[in-house]
Amino acid sequence: MTRARSATRQRGVGLLVVLVLLVVVSVLAVAMLDDIRFGLRRAGNARQVAQAQWHALGAEEVARQRLGILAGRDPGGTRASTVPAALDLPIEEDGTVRGRVRSSLADADTCFNLNSVVEGAGEQWQRSEAGVRQLLALLHVLGVDDGAARAFADTLVDWIDADQDPGARGAEDAAYLARDPAQLTSATLLAEPSELRALRGVEPGLYTALREYACALPVSGPSPIDVNALTAHDLPLLRMLGDGAIDASRARRILAARPATGWTSAEAFWAQPALAGFIPSAAVRQQVQVRGRYYRLEVAVAYDDALVELSSLLEADPSGRVRLLSRRWTREE
Repeated sequence: MTRARSATRQRGVGLLVVLVLLVVVSVLAVAMLDDIRFGLRRAGNARQVAQAQWHALGAEEVARQRLGILAGRDPGGTRASTVPAALDLPIEEDGTVRGRVRSSLADADTCFNLNSVVEGAGEQWQRSEAGVRQLLALLHVLGVDDGAARAFADTLVDWIDADQDPGARGAEDAAYLARDPAQLTSATLLAEPSELRALRGVEPGLYTALREYACALPVSGPSPIDVNALTAHDLPLLRMLGDGAIDASRARRILAARPATGWTSAEAFWAQPALAGFIPSAAVRQQVQVRGRYYRLEVAVAYDDALVELSSLLEADPSGRVRLLSRRWTREE
């Protein structure tokens, strides 16, 4: 009797061990299957993103080729309307539509270059009075108070310049180190206008007003203003060139006098009756252009479940050469 009870107990323990092992093996199998499933999903997502990026780079190459053709064909000058502004193409693979490429190409010359408030080279940036004066002129046109405009200009210069001597209303590293978390000034050119939000004392209203007319070109000189690309929205930039001598009414007359095919030369622009009596400085005279030089490309690619955005800055010269100046895998803010 005792021997039979002992055998039954051993069979029960053995069955329990088998059940425990079965549960452990099942858990391990489920975990392995989950890892395999997630691994396949990650690999699939990575493939879709990579494919979308290649399509975006293809759109960038198309834009570069079109700009090169335009620059070589029309070296004398061109209106912005002749630039191929958009590309909207379906992506077809294996006879099915897998996604879509949408891109827009816009003139990037109609702006104030924030980096023009400094001059120099390398890591030796220092204040440029000509650039600061133009920034103040633009801010005054936009209705920014003189004190706030000068404080912003000094702060922007101190953010970019190489020294640690703050301007009259500016701020160097000592002011930013007191923040939580602590920061340092960049001591280099801005990469994009959204960096202004990191500057001390920049109010949202000022940033919003200036952002519509500002850019951050990878050079410290003033942005070339393509007068053939200006619209009614860009009148503050035209008034900025006059440093206060061109009011809104005069700016509208200047724009209204533009020929249907655009001014053929900067000399033709300056010779128009609406500018009679206005004598621009040599720097401003050189700043006015009648053809685009910088172009901003925005590309959005939707491919299966992947969405990729690309923002590129291109430079075109009269010889037809188009250079890529910057590229980022996100939309510029």
